[in-house]
Amino acid sequence: MHNSPEQSAKSLKLARQSAGTLQKVLSMIEENEYCPDIIQQIDSVIGLLKSSRKELLTGHLGHCLEKNISRDKQKTIDELLKIYSIS
Repeated sequence: MHNSPEQSAKSLKLARQSAGTLQKVLSMIEENEYCPDIIQQIDSVIGLLKSSRKELLTGHLGHCLEKNISRDKQKTIDELLKIYSIS
């Protein structure tokens, strides 16, 4: 990973929060808690993961893209298409 230390720390914090929230979701399901409450926690996990993904992608685009595209333009384009689920 070639992100700035700040971006890496933020992404890691968000990923860890999502892992903790996901553990809560699993417990809630096992304990047969109220479905809307579980769904709300699932939405929280999704939001945290999206935020972590955004930090990683921002770092990648800001630090790696120029170097990668000068080395292998097509591979870099394919990688971006894959990230954005276009290909």
